[in-house]
Amino acid sequence: MNRLLLAAYPASYRARHGQEVLGCLAEAYPGRSWPPPRETATLIRAGLEARAREVAEDPARPWWLDGVHLAALVLAALALVPYLQDVWHWGLRIDPGEHAIAFHFSGWYPWADGPTRTRLLPYGLLPLVCLVALLRGRAWIALPASVAMIHAGATFGTSTLFGTEGMAGLGYYGLGAPLTARDLVLSGTLCAACAVLAVCRPKRLRRHSYRWLIPLTVGLFVAGQLHVIAISPAFQRGLFVVEVAGLLAAWVATAATGDRRWLIPVAVFAFVRVQAIVVQPRGFMGSLPDLVVLLLLIAPLPVLAIAAQRRQQRTLLELP
Repeated sequence: MNRLLLAAYPASYRARHGQEVLGCLAEAYPGRSWPPPRETATLIRAGLEARAREVAEDPARPWWLDGVHLAALVLAALALVPYLQDVWHWGLRIDPGEHAIAFHFSGWYPWADGPTRTRLLPYGLLPLVCLVALLRGRAWIALPASVAMIHAGATFGTSTLFGTEGMAGLGYYGLGAPLTARDLVLSGTLCAACAVLAVCRPKRLRRHSYRWLIPLTVGLFVAGQLHVIAISPAFQRGLFVVEVAGLLAAWVATAATGDRRWLIPVAVFAFVRVQAIVVQPRGFMGSLPDLVVLLLLIAPLPVLAIAAQRRQQRTLLELP
């Protein structure tokens, strides 16, 4: 099990120091397949810092381009989350019936029987295509998918391609206001990010491994098989944990390198969420007071900026 902890470190670090780390763990904790929780957290943080330093020291691409790429990935995942069950059912030709998103009848797909108009494709395919394309650095594929997301949201209620089912109910809202397919700020910001990536030397974009599709597949499976939908309290709590983990990872990376690229996805995420809260102040689900939610969204920005500034000052002091 100790080898799983090495996955937090970049491949170059594992090649140079992997056996040394495993030997130290075996000597410090004989007979244990997993170190104590505190040591585990320390090793994971050290691995994240090593990965962040490797990314920050890579001269192949400017920091801001990497930041915009990360922001686009975050927005694509944010748009996909409410429709995980939808896409899974469509891909496996499953009629969800009573487990449909925000309504309780069938008729979603051409093969489903029900009283409603059927539709050809689920809306969730658009952010899914966008996310997979961005993971592989294919911004020229993600851009038309994001444009189609804008079109689907702008023609809500009149288009027969995606229909209204699955788009009419609540989408992702986390601790704040709903974000649905009709929220053009989310899809518009994603489209703008994809356009920047497509124009600014797309060959220089970072290509992430296909292994990043594993958590996506697991999420689709869990949502589809267990019929977990975005309005489920358990779903929201789990999503909140993922959000906190992402913010902590951004803070660790920024504090370790002083690089500001991780500020861009955090800022874009906060912008999209805050505007939804301002536009739909009554959309809160009552999970936390409004002011607390706003503080939770805005507070990470100055924290990351301060962490980057302190790291840069420390680096200047360490220079001879």
